[in-house]
Amino acid sequence: MRRRDIFRVVLAGAGTLLGLRTAAAATAEEKPKVAYHLSDVDKVGFVLGNIKNHYEGTGGNVEIVLVVHGPALAAFKSKSASGAISSRLSGLTQQGLSPYACANTMRGMDIALTDLLDGFHAADRGGVVKLAELQRQGYAYLRP
Repeated sequence: MRRRDIFRVVLAGAGTLLGLRTAAAATAEEKPKVAYHLSDVDKVGFVLGNIKNHYEGTGGNVEIVLVVHGPALAAFKSKSASGAISSRLSGLTQQGLSPYACANTMRGMDIALTDLLDGFHAADRGGVVKLAELQRQGYAYLRP
């Protein structure tokens, strides 16, 4: 091998190592991202409990989005939500939870965003579309 070729191989190897090191550092700094999917009204308490456990298990070092559609959305109406659901959701949003309500479900159930518990955002193009977008952005998908 000629000296010039050896130099190129060493330079390429150093560049690769530097790139891997930078990628590892960037990955270590990023919080894991998780999207929870909730549509079953009988699983509302269970899912909120899972999210609470997720925050506790990671020491809060996680970014969580909850996407709600279908019958489960009724459980989050501010006028009829149970005290337990209201309290749990409030505590989770304080920890960083971003809850989204499916706009299609809201139209179908005649619910406005203002009718829901505080903290909800509208998934304007629909809950399942929002979930697909989140997955494309690197969110892990969980449907308990």
